[in-house]
Amino acid sequence: MSGRVVPLLLWSLVLTVASVQSQGSPQDAFIIQYLERRLVQMEERLNQCEQNTVSVTQKTYDLSSEIRGYLSTLTVVRSEVKSQMDSVSARVDRMERELEYLENKIPDQSDIEMEESLLEQQIKAAEQDLLKKKAKIKVVNDCSTALTQIKSLKIVKKADDSLGSWFKDPTEGSTKVYLLSGIRNNTLLEFPSLQTFTERTSASSMKVLQLPSHWQGTGHVVYNGFLYYHKADTPNQILKVDLVNGTVADSTLLPGAGRLPVYSLNPNTYLDLAVDELGLWVIHADPEYEGKLVITKLDKGSLAVEYTWDTQCRSRDAEGAFLICGTLYVVYNTRFGGRSTVQCLYDIHDTIHSDESPVMFFPKRYTSHSSIYYHPRDKELYAWDDGYQTIYKVETRRSDQLTAE
Repeated sequence: MSGRVVPLLLWSLVLTVASVQSQGSPQDAFIIQYLERRLVQMEERLNQCEQNTVSVTQKTYDLSSEIRGYLSTLTVVRSEVKSQMDSVSARVDRMERELEYLENKIPDQSDIEMEESLLEQQIKAAEQDLLKKKAKIKVVNDCSTALTQIKSLKIVKKADDSLGSWFKDPTEGSTKVYLLSGIRNNTLLEFPSLQTFTERTSASSMKVLQLPSHWQGTGHVVYNGFLYYHKADTPNQILKVDLVNGTVADSTLLPGAGRLPVYSLNPNTYLDLAVDELGLWVIHADPEYEGKLVITKLDKGSLAVEYTWDTQCRSRDAEGAFLICGTLYVVYNTRFGGRSTVQCLYDIHDTIHSDESPVMFFPKRYTSHSSIYYHPRDKELYAWDDGYQTIYKVETRRSDQLTAE
């Protein structure tokens, strides 16, 4: 309203001045001068008002920018807090499982007060029952195998990339070989068999599969016709891709994983998937556990976490790892490349202990591995050895024979 009143007032003054000028008396001249001064004063005030408006507008804009900056910072802090809360939640869940396990192991007061002879009888009965259950599990899963020696190597091919992974599908009846070259891509190469893979003319029989999302690192695996891999640009998302139609069959977020490389000598791999006689596994390093390795058993169908074990094996100076019958074998080297050795193991059945096992050396070849995979049917290790696709023959024995010695 005031914006329309001021121009009307000025226009009225102008008309008044024009009217007075037309009369031409001395008194009129004085009035004209007075009106002119008033007009000048009003113009100055209008200019000052305009400057104040511009200043207020600029301050408002600056305040809005500052508030947007605070909101952006708040969003980042909120994301960090959420990530930390997710990590804490995962740790709490794991602690609850451990406490539940301990509560089941601790006898109640009535058991503690029982006579010693009766208690010994119950302990012996429980031990026998537990041994029977373990024996049954071993028979069902054919899991009484332990690694004793890495015997020989065979170089079957060489790729252009020094880093990558290759393996066979361990499913019964499958002969296909898969290759993923590099540490980030969305292309999977499929070969009908190991023989066609090694042939110079293998390109004619090779099948190129385009994946729905890029993979990251070298910790992939094919199991029962599905590719399991770490999705690029995510800290801990695992995708399960159907290799028949190339679609995502399922996915999961692994709690607490993906915050540091699983092996210090392979800094691009944050999740390392593996398959053994017991099924599908994920290996990762936990910064809250002094950077030591953690193994998680996954359901191959739903990708649900079945159980998680914290191991005493360090990720520092490690270049890879693999599992045989639920026992984790960690391979160490130097950052300059040398003779790889298995220096740490962790057995979920607690029948083999790392401090009682000798250091196992790989065949004499001074280099480094970007990926190592155990094939439970062939009893072989498939490794990417500085660009060379290498097969290691391994020697195994029954784990009960090792403990008997």
